[in-house]
Amino acid sequence: MDRIKMNTIVEMDGDEMTRILWKTIKDELLLPFVELNTEYYDLGLPHRDETDDQVSIDAGEAIKKYHVGVKCATITPNAQRVEEYHLKEMWKSPNGTIRAILDGTVFRTPILVSGVKPAVRSWEKPITIARHAYGDVYKATEFRLTKPGKAELLFTAEDGETKRATIYDFECGGVLQGMYNKDTSIESFARSCFNYALDAKEDLWFSTKDTISKQYDQTFKLIFADIFEKEYKEKFEKAGITYFYTLIDDAVARVIRSKGGYIWACKNYDGDVMSDMVSTAFGSLAMMTSVLVSPDGNYEYEAAHGTVTKHYYRYLEGEKTSTNPIATIFAWSGALRKRGELDGNAPLIEFADKLEKASLAVIESGRMTKDLALMWQGSTPTVLTSDAFISAIREELKSYMK
Repeated sequence: MDRIKMNTIVEMDGDEMTRILWKTIKDELLLPFVELNTEYYDLGLPHRDETDDQVSIDAGEAIKKYHVGVKCATITPNAQRVEEYHLKEMWKSPNGTIRAILDGTVFRTPILVSGVKPAVRSWEKPITIARHAYGDVYKATEFRLTKPGKAELLFTAEDGETKRATIYDFECGGVLQGMYNKDTSIESFARSCFNYALDAKEDLWFSTKDTISKQYDQTFKLIFADIFEKEYKEKFEKAGITYFYTLIDDAVARVIRSKGGYIWACKNYDGDVMSDMVSTAFGSLAMMTSVLVSPDGNYEYEAAHGTVTKHYYRYLEGEKTSTNPIATIFAWSGALRKRGELDGNAPLIEFADKLEKASLAVIESGRMTKDLALMWQGSTPTVLTSDAFISAIREELKSYMK
């Protein structure tokens, strides 16, 4: 069978167990069927350290050039990781770096499969988390304070005008953090959410904590409201969908009582946490798609979960692990499908669809990784190692590709 040809996408390799799965997925599920055309960037922590994290910036700029990227999960180092990997410094999240370059919104949606019912009994449809992808704690400046003193917030305008306020008079050591966001990025976030809701024909919820954060969070609320009223209200009414704002604690209560089937927009950190909550409640952190969409038409697909560190340590000891590769497979299928859509490459689109169909068919046949087997509600499942599971998907995929 002739392999499917394609134009270039940006490939960003990652860390630990997901890096191992990344290669296996390429070798077993992609290269036999597609002439992969990728511009490769190694975002593994050792190489980020070697390049002073310039590789993360280069990868983000490459996505702007080719418009489609696919990314493996990566480590965001803490103090323990700095020591473990002998790093020059505690590098920032590469996800945050790339999101800042693309100025996009991350949309994360659970992958549903029969036999795994959500932990929340009322949920019947997927809940998509729309996560703002710029600033906040991911671009914050932090100080660890070891002595008493005054912490101040100072802003100096271009014309010389200043604003100054005391944050706190420290009588002892402590910790201090300053974070920011931009009107232009919040506006892009709002429009991305409204457009995504119109495309999906699903209601849009937005939540912050403006009763406590009376300037920072309220700015998000007001910008969303202004853009909706001026640009999207009539479009939403015509589409038969709604937009509403609520406090994040109220949103959590509403989400738990809902049936699903809507988009929940959150600030950067809120979206990080809530997407993990939603994916776990639907089944598994490894069963969630994630795509970063920028206003100017750039797309970055990735798995929503981390690098599966515990499994990686077992792998290094020679153990065969049962790590779920579905989210990483769907990151590849999403990127290939989008490349096909942008180029009018029907065979590539069909391959992406078949890859996803084959992956879910193996699970629904009762063969799966351990995380899904623990939640399986059908007949007794067969637990497979990661390699055996991917091999089963390949056999299923081969039957679809004939």
